[in-house]
Amino acid sequence: MKYDVIGLGNAIVDVLSQADDAFLIQEGLTKGSMALIDAGQATALYAKMGPGKEVSGGSVANSCAGVASLGGKAAYVGRVASDQLGEVFAHDIRAAGVTFAARPSGHADPPTARCLILITPDAQRTMSTYLGACVELTPDDIDPAEFAAAEVTYLEGYLWDPPKAKDAMLKAAQAAKVAGRRVALTLSDPFCVDRHRASFFELIDAHVDLLFANEEEAKSLTQSTNFEDAARLLQGRAKVVVITRSAQGSVILSGGEQIQVPAAPVAKVVDTTGAGDLFAAGYLFGYAHGRPATECARVGALAAAEVIGHFGARPEVPLTTLL
Repeated sequence: MKYDVIGLGNAIVDVLSQADDAFLIQEGLTKGSMALIDAGQATALYAKMGPGKEVSGGSVANSCAGVASLGGKAAYVGRVASDQLGEVFAHDIRAAGVTFAARPSGHADPPTARCLILITPDAQRTMSTYLGACVELTPDDIDPAEFAAAEVTYLEGYLWDPPKAKDAMLKAAQAAKVAGRRVALTLSDPFCVDRHRASFFELIDAHVDLLFANEEEAKSLTQSTNFEDAARLLQGRAKVVVITRSAQGSVILSGGEQIQVPAAPVAKVVDTTGAGDLFAAGYLFGYAHGRPATECARVGALAAAEVIGHFGARPEVPLTTLL
């Protein structure tokens, strides 16, 4: 098989900076949330932020980098502009060992997407995202042969917003299914789920074998007020449903069973950015290689523990060393 995992998502450059709660209040930001902003808001917020660190990001892109760090074969599809941040994104993801055959927009307007991430002392991250060139992703960016050549196609819920990107997701999923491959989906964000609940269920029922959600996303999708109800309602909606619960670890719903797997210990939580992305990387790595569900979740927990121990959403050491 050419790839273990091929991902499709928003190609974003993260700008990480430390901030206090007072700054979030001043800027009208909801702590721990992800909000979409326009170009003017992005420019204004960036000007007020403290010193930042730029690194390629994007939820599924981070997961693909994690798969590569674990020794897997990963590829990624996403749109960038012909600008400096577009070059940064392409360099970083390729340097991480991920195949990235970019089709830049050919111009710098709209520019490459960026996510302004404010990290408070309690390690919570508040994200303001300008999607820029991401919204230009279309079905023309999808090569069915590439998706047919991957054990798992991994889709990002955030892409369900722009209509053309939604069509690209469906084209990728259909190519994978025709080839007898598996499709995984991350719900991405509770607010994203709120916008697309009905059509997400349609996507899951038609195409998704493996569904990732954190507890809040699971409750949003099922319109539940507690975890137990959400888990009961998601049981069987995909062959495997994995719900992450931060320090409480993860719960796997499969074959009528509910399996709990603890989180991996971490000396100090520095930045929770990318925790879910790297958990998914570990799980996908094991899933693509036919490992048992509990082992997949344990590898995911180890990868998540590594990434929350430092700033940034990608591993600082080869994840193979954790295994």
